[in-house]
Amino acid sequence: MFTGLVETLGTLVNVVDQSPGKRFTVDAGLVAQDATMGASICINGCCLTVVGVEATKLDFEAGEETLSRTNLGELVIGSHVNLERSLAVGDRMGGHYVSGHIDAVGRLIERKDDPPWANLRFSIPKHLASQVASKGSIAIDGISLTVVDVADDSFSVALIPHTLSVTTLGGRKVGDRVNLETDLLAKYVQRALSQNTDLS
Repeated sequence: MFTGLVETLGTLVNVVDQSPGKRFTVDAGLVAQDATMGASICINGCCLTVVGVEATKLDFEAGEETLSRTNLGELVIGSHVNLERSLAVGDRMGGHYVSGHIDAVGRLIERKDDPPWANLRFSIPKHLASQVASKGSIAIDGISLTVVDVADDSFSVALIPHTLSVTTLGGRKVGDRVNLETDLLAKYVQRALSQNTDLS
């Protein structure tokens, strides 16, 4: 479990094809300090397991399913990624509960910069739009953000200067694909309503 508060930007330093998957080596900086084999780390919103540790460099493996359902397969050497260690019991909860399980890949369809701020609009599959609410939470590439408004197939967020400077969203351009995870509570509510569960 994660919070959607990015701890640092990592840099991809190596990619090895391991058909049908890939092995990534990320220079994780401070996030690597207490990393151990088997630890869970959120990379662009996707929970992956540490399979190798060498100083500040961490290795991860992503299978065919992960590569096909996230934007991780698009990473190349030099790509920056958002990193967050898993939530420890007793930690402050500054974002919202993020599982690290990507629901869909959206696309940046509009960007309005109002330096040092920015307003971004992303596409979202229609079947997930009902899980997104104005003033609710969503994770974009692992970043916990507050939704501004929602349409049938898109939503917008307003980004403060800090978010733009310390996450990958600062460099995102129209057309870029991002990992989306809707709020856990919204999923359960939608599931209950679809099953006609008596909530009284």
